[in-house]
Amino acid sequence: MNYRIGIGLDVHRLVEGRPCRLGGIDLPHDKGPLGHSDGDAVLHAIADALLGAAGLDDLGTLFDDRDPRWKGADSAVLLAECLRRVRVAGYAPVNLDVAVVTEGPRIAPHRAALRARIAELVGLDAAAVNIKGKSVEGLGALAGGTGVAVQAVCLLQRV
Repeated sequence: MNYRIGIGLDVHRLVEGRPCRLGGIDLPHDKGPLGHSDGDAVLHAIADALLGAAGLDDLGTLFDDRDPRWKGADSAVLLAECLRRVRVAGYAPVNLDVAVVTEGPRIAPHRAALRARIAELVGLDAAAVNIKGKSVEGLGALAGGTGVAVQAVCLLQRV
C-alpha cells in the first residue's frame, strides 16, 4: 500500500492558570488546556492521526499519562518521537487537515502562525497543512469556552 490515511481526536478542558498552547504556539487566552503534558490537543490529535495511519500504537499507549516522565512534557517532543516511529515504519506525511472546535481561543487570527509551526514540526510545506477553527454555537460541553476538541486527518506515503 503506497498511501494510508489516519485520523486523530483529542479533547482537553480549558482551565485558568495554564498557558493556552495549541499547535505548538501559545495563543492569547485566559485559560489553557489541562493535561498531564502541556495539553496541546492539536499536536496530540496530529500525532494520533500519524500513528494511526502507520498502524502504530496510539499516543496514550506510547506516553502514558500516569508516567511521571511525561508530566508537563512539550507536545512537540512527543510529536517528534511519533514522527520518528512513522518514518521507521516506512512512511512520510503528505498533508494534514485539522479542525479545532472550541468557544475558547479564536483560531482564525492565528491560522498562518499555526500552519507554519505545525508544518515546521512535521517537516511539510505550510501549503500541505490546513487548520480551521470551529464554534459549537453555544451548544454542548464545549460551550462557554470550557474545552477544546481537535480532529486531525493525515495522509502518509510509503517512502
